[in-house]
Amino acid sequence: MLTIESLTHLGMGRASDGRSLLPRVLPGEEVDVAQDGTLRIVTPSVDRVAAPCRHFKSCGGCAMQHANDAFVAAWKQDIVAKAVHARGLDTDFRDIATSPPTSRRRAKLSGRRTKKGAMVGFHTRASDTLVAVPDCQLLTPALIASFPALEALTVLACSRKGEIDLTVTEANTGPDVLVATDKELTPQLRVELAALANQFGLSRLVWNDEPVVMINPPAQDFGGTGVVPPPGAFLQATKHGEATLLSAVQEITVKAACVVDLFAGCGTFTLPLAKYAEVHAVEGEAAMLNALDRGWREGHQLRRVTTETRDLFRRPLEADELRHFDAAVIDPPRAGAEAQIATLAASEINTIAMVSCNPVTFARDAQTLVDAGFAMPWVQVVDQFRWSPHVEIVAAFTRK
Repeated sequence: MLTIESLTHLGMGRASDGRSLLPRVLPGEEVDVAQDGTLRIVTPSVDRVAAPCRHFKSCGGCAMQHANDAFVAAWKQDIVAKAVHARGLDTDFRDIATSPPTSRRRAKLSGRRTKKGAMVGFHTRASDTLVAVPDCQLLTPALIASFPALEALTVLACSRKGEIDLTVTEANTGPDVLVATDKELTPQLRVELAALANQFGLSRLVWNDEPVVMINPPAQDFGGTGVVPPPGAFLQATKHGEATLLSAVQEITVKAACVVDLFAGCGTFTLPLAKYAEVHAVEGEAAMLNALDRGWREGHQLRRVTTETRDLFRRPLEADELRHFDAAVIDPPRAGAEAQIATLAASEINTIAMVSCNPVTFARDAQTLVDAGFAMPWVQVVDQFRWSPHVEIVAAFTRK
C-alpha cells in the first residue's frame, strides 16, 4: 500500500516509497500497485471525480480528468507560484482563467488505416497505440465533425502499416487541414484530394509543405481583422484563452502610442493593439509576418503596422533599437527569451507585457527584469490546455 504525497508539475503522483511516480492519482490517496503495474485506488481523495470523457482511461490526450476543477485550478496556480517564488519574486496572482470543455480549436491527430477503413485519434499514454476519440470533450464540435473527412484522408494518405499526422484547425470557412505523410503526391492523388476537399467542405488542404486545395481562405479573426495563417502556424489553443491573454496585454499597454510585439506570430496581439497604437511586429518566420501584413493591409481603422523578420534568439533587438517604443509585448516559445529579455532590461522601455507557456523560463526571465528595476505587480494564469499539465501565463512589468 502506498500513499500519494504530492503531484509533480506533470501531474504524476509522488508515492510514499520515495521512488514511484504514478499517473492519475491525487494527494492523500492510498493506492495498491500490483506486480503487473495495475493500479487500484484504495482510499480516494475528496477531490476525485468521475472523468467527464468516456475516452479518458484509454486516451493519452488528458492527464487530469480524475480531479475536480477547483483542485486542478489550484494545482496549476501553485505550479506557477512555486516557479516564481523559487526565484525570490513576489507578486499578486489574479484568479486563474480556465477555458471551457469542447473549446480546443486546433488539434494534432494521428491517422491509421484499418481493415474497415481508417481510425483517427490520439495515442494512449507513452505508447504508439492509437485510440479513436469520437466523443472527445476537449475539441470543438466543428473539429469532431471533421473526423469523417480525416478518416477519408487517412485512407488516401496512409500505407497499411504506417501512420500519418493530421493537424486540423477550425475556421469559419471549414476545417483547415495539414497532412504529414511519406506518401508521394501524384497527379491522380491530387484529383482525389480535390474531390475529397469539396465533398467534406474543407477550406484548405496541405500535403506536407505543399498546398493542394484552397476552396476558401481559412481566416482567423484577430481583434476584428481577418488573417490567413500559413499551414500549421501557431495559434492560441482556444478562443477563450486568446481573448483572456489579449485583454491582459491590452490592459498593460493601453497608454502606449508605439508598441513593439516580439515573437509576433501572425498578429494575435499586433492587430488588436493596432486599433490604438502603432505596432512593430518582429517574428522569425517570414510566412507568418506576410500573413500578418496582408491582414493589416486589408483591415479597417488600424494604425500603422510594420514587420521585421528576425531571429530573436540569435539577434535580439538591442537597447538602442528599442528606444522608439513606449511598451513591449513578448510571447516567446517554451525556451523563453533570455537574450531578448536582457536587452529589454537594458533599454529605456518602461512597460512590458510578457506571455509565456513555461513557468520555469517565465520565472527566469521575470527575475532578469525585476533585477533591472521593474516591478511585477500581477500575474494571470490562463488554463487553455484544460485537463493537461500545461499552463499559459501573462504578467505586467513596469519600471519603478
